[in-house]
Amino acid sequence: MTPKNASKSTASITREQLIDLLNQDLAREFQAIIGYVNYSQVLKGAAYMNIAGELEKHAAEELSHALIIANQIDYFGGMPTTVPKPVKTSEKAVDMLRFDLDNENETIRQYRRRIRQCDELGEVATAEHIREILLDEQDHQIALATALGIETPQVGIAD
Repeated sequence: MTPKNASKSTASITREQLIDLLNQDLAREFQAIIGYVNYSQVLKGAAYMNIAGELEKHAAEELSHALIIANQIDYFGGMPTTVPKPVKTSEKAVDMLRFDLDNENETIRQYRRRIRQCDELGEVATAEHIREILLDEQDHQIALATALGIETPQVGIAD
């Protein structure tokens, strides 16, 4: 008798591809750290003082995420990137918050995809680490949407 999953003898992603994708995630975490540090310091106006403090907390959480992702890249035998994705800046607080929200949406999309890929490869521990990170990212998304006065975006993982 053949096991159910025997027909799927190979995963659709390799460990090497996972390392590359995790490095993209790491670059996005670096982008978030830089963005949150910058925005938390340059947001102006009484309406944004509370959110500026929240962005400082987000920066620290993103650093924690970067360390976890870098550790997983190293575990897989890869070299963690040192290059962040580009950070958008603006003089307008609403633009900065929108940039952050857009970045969080993309991060959530990618981490949901990464969890599926890790599970497919049998890398359960890495998937669990990313699930923990995803909790923070969704909290960041909610905080940013709230600060912008909009509904929290629903983010899918469409390939």
